[in-house]
Amino acid sequence: MRLRILARVGVAATVLAAAAWGTLWAAERLAAPAGPEPARPAGGPPAAQVQPIFRRSDVRPSLRNPSADAREFFFTRAVYNSGYRWSSWATDYPKADRQFLIILERLIDLDAYEAENAIRLDDPNVRRFPFLYALEVGDMYMSEAEAQGLRDYLLAGGFLMIDDFWGTWEWSNFEAEIRRVLPEHPIVDIPLSHPIFNTVYNIDEIVQVPSIGNAQGGPTWERDGYEPQVKGIFDDDGRLMVMINWNTDIGDAWEWAESPYYPLRYSTYAIEITINIIVYAMSH
Repeated sequence: MRLRILARVGVAATVLAAAAWGTLWAAERLAAPAGPEPARPAGGPPAAQVQPIFRRSDVRPSLRNPSADAREFFFTRAVYNSGYRWSSWATDYPKADRQFLIILERLIDLDAYEAENAIRLDDPNVRRFPFLYALEVGDMYMSEAEAQGLRDYLLAGGFLMIDDFWGTWEWSNFEAEIRRVLPEHPIVDIPLSHPIFNTVYNIDEIVQVPSIGNAQGGPTWERDGYEPQVKGIFDDDGRLMVMINWNTDIGDAWEWAESPYYPLRYSTYAIEITINIIVYAMSH
């Protein structure tokens, strides 16, 4: 798999880029031939004190017609077979993906494709994308080709983020499915000391993220999924391959992050943990 390493990470990257751009502007000003001072509005500061406005588009222009060619990152959603609902993989799709991409573009300096990107697990092209998102896996029933495709993807260096499944019954189904993929690798709890919790944002608490309906005064849990848990599967070298967010709905927080009815506590956690996951996936 051709993994592209994330060269510029975190919110600080935008600040550093701004500083570099300002330094370049200052150098060009010093090198420019002297001339008469431009006129300034009455009562305004001298022209020498006027600073240029830094715009992110000066460093990385936005595309008028987004292209998937030569981009650093694609928010890639896994398409898989499911049981009684054929489209479980498409829950919150594509709004949640698009909403998160808007937020991602504002927070870290990553050249991300602006549109959604869904791909089947048995498509060989899945190995082009180092990050993969799957949800509603309590209803996942992969074909043999899908299970093999996901295994090949993960062992080649891919990363899978699991989200939005609740309670013991859905856990049992997902566990059986992921065992078909990686039978030799155990599922373990991920401690808060793991780098995925502090790659960009420092996270010291696992927050249960509810759906928008439950976020407005109802219980945050669904079925018997009372306690949010984060579990994982590691490869033989200690790289985290699969991050399992159980008893939580991180994708709903992306989808409704702009809603005044969705509490900030949940959307903040969902955004921060997902950015950490992406940065980890792109750099390991």
